[in-house]
Amino acid sequence: MTIQYPVPTGAGGVAAQLTVAPLAGRFGVRAVGEVGLTTRGIWEGALEAVVRDSSEVCHLELAAVTFVDVGGAGMLVDAVRRLPVGRRVVLHRPPPTLCRTLELFWPDLSAIEVSMS
Repeated sequence: MTIQYPVPTGAGGVAAQLTVAPLAGRFGVRAVGEVGLTTRGIWEGALEAVVRDSSEVCHLELAAVTFVDVGGAGMLVDAVRRLPVGRRVVLHRPPPTLCRTLELFWPDLSAIEVSMS
């Protein structure tokens, strides 16, 4: 008999999940879940949409994101660095771990704005 267990990659000890949906009324996405090894493909797809769009400001609603690992933060930074001069990304209510990671590794990245509202 074979027993299969979920891959323990999420904070709750089970496989991490992430869903992303467009925001209504402004350009951007709302993310729900965790950004980690098993969900990076979803996160990368959302960030690629940000880079491809021509809107001056992209809003990322992250209030329902519980965790972003360093790799996910690095992907965000890489995407923002590819934006043309003058464009920016506003992170709405990001998890504290993401804020700390950005402050620690990329303190001078002015194209990312954090909003707690």
